[in-house]
Amino acid sequence: MPRLVLWDIDHTLIDTRGVGRELSAAAFLQTTGQVMREQAKIDGITEPVIFRETAKLHGLSTTRADFERFARALTEEHLKRGAELRERGHALPGAAAALDALDAVGARQTVVSGNIRPVSEIKLQVFGLDRHILWELGAYGEDNDVRAELVRLSLRRANAAAEEAVLIGDTPADVEGAHANGVRVIAVASGRSDETVLRDAGAEAVLSDLRDTELLVKLVRGDSR
Repeated sequence: MPRLVLWDIDHTLIDTRGVGRELSAAAFLQTTGQVMREQAKIDGITEPVIFRETAKLHGLSTTRADFERFARALTEEHLKRGAELRERGHALPGAAAALDALDAVGARQTVVSGNIRPVSEIKLQVFGLDRHILWELGAYGEDNDVRAELVRLSLRRANAAAEEAVLIGDTPADVEGAHANGVRVIAVASGRSDETVLRDAGAEAVLSDLRDTELLVKLVRGDSR
């Protein structure tokens, strides 16, 4: 069993069903004074990059300080509207059982996400998916703009070698970030990328969802499908 499982959050463990975009829009307005008319690409992208590129779409040039204000506002919006997130969003099928099953076989589990850490924590807490997550071992959007660097940082924080880890995510960016560090990937086609896209990206295994916990544990262990 690999010592470390690195989870993506959005469209891997949960789906906010549009609430996430609304909260980002509220934080964007609070930070910039402008209504967010459109949003930059978000799949597999870290929060600082999404904010910067979204600001550019509105003719704005931003600084790190601007992002930090946005991050605080975004955290506040998630705290304020947590009940709405719970009502409108949902944990994806099999997510809770997958986390439980991996904990039962001794895997350490953490998060590598483009979300900032406070939002990552809120998102999983809201859906009861946080109990096995070792947050201090993870890496988050505020840590680096580049997903591959987040994977590298998490390995360092966990004192784990690449061959001791596996990443579970839903985008080609997850695959690329893991492979840049020599980490295996189990891709889940529960987001916008279908199984063909994820296989073409090079994922070692691709699942349609997380419902088959026995298969997931085998794949995490490195057993062939």
